[in-house]
Amino acid sequence: MRGLTAFFAIGVAAFAISAGAQKMSDAQYITAALSAAPPAIAKGAGVVRMQDDGGMRTLRKADNGFTCLIMGTDKMCNDANSMEFLHAMMKHQPPPEKVGVSYMLAGDEGASNTDPFAKGRTADNHWIVTGPHLMLFGPPSKALGYTEAKDPDPNKPYMMWAGTPYEHAMIPVASAPAK
Repeated sequence: MRGLTAFFAIGVAAFAISAGAQKMSDAQYITAALSAAPPAIAKGAGVVRMQDDGGMRTLRKADNGFTCLIMGTDKMCNDANSMEFLHAMMKHQPPPEKVGVSYMLAGDEGASNTDPFAKGRTADNHWIVTGPHLMLFGPPSKALGYTEAKDPDPNKPYMMWAGTPYEHAMIPVASAPAK
């Protein structure tokens, strides 16, 4: 759990805490965060909430190894290996050589497809919005043969941050929102 705490403290610097998420009651936040995962995973997932001071508060303990949260406006539910991967990324360290799975069944608000540390859309950072999807982290994801295009079709599997240590597979499970 110490690594998880450090991940969130560092993550606050990289991701703005959504004003909307901060205004939610804990019960509303739990419901929203759990919407990132399929019901069978959400049922036993833990939920953590980032605080204004960069700390985090556990709202619900996990009994299945998954942790759900809202970062900025994006809802995600990560297994322990994915949390390690994201923690390494936030610290600009090499990611672990482990397979990790992250659910984002509520989709995302977008990110640069070429710069893992971009804080917003620019004219040249290949911003991409993906609808409901899974993320697969670790070395096996790179062997899937998905496109590494900078501007891929977000309705088909693709590699995000191709060519960086943080490359991972994005696997849509429904259509992306219209641009």
